[in-house]
Amino acid sequence: MEPHRHETHPDIVKRLKRAGGHLRSVIEMIETGRPCLDIAQQLHAVEKAIAQAKKTLIQDHLDHCLDDAVGMLDQDQRATIDEFKAITKYL
Repeated sequence: MEPHRHETHPDIVKRLKRAGGHLRSVIEMIETGRPCLDIAQQLHAVEKAIAQAKKTLIQDHLDHCLDDAVGMLDQDQRATIDEFKAITKYL
């Protein structure tokens, strides 16, 4: 079986590695008694990085895998799928 990969996967890996580095920094900040505001700012950065990685993965999946799964559609059905893909950008 061939690995399941998309063009965005390397970018997602970079984001997650960066988030992992930030998370290690947050743990160190807590252990060394850094101010809560500094810790909260770093946690926010970790959350944003992970959320962006998740959003990119889901959008990429919808843009490619969903189209492959449903195949050729008539114009009305295509419009429904396109609307579904568009609304997921607000998740």
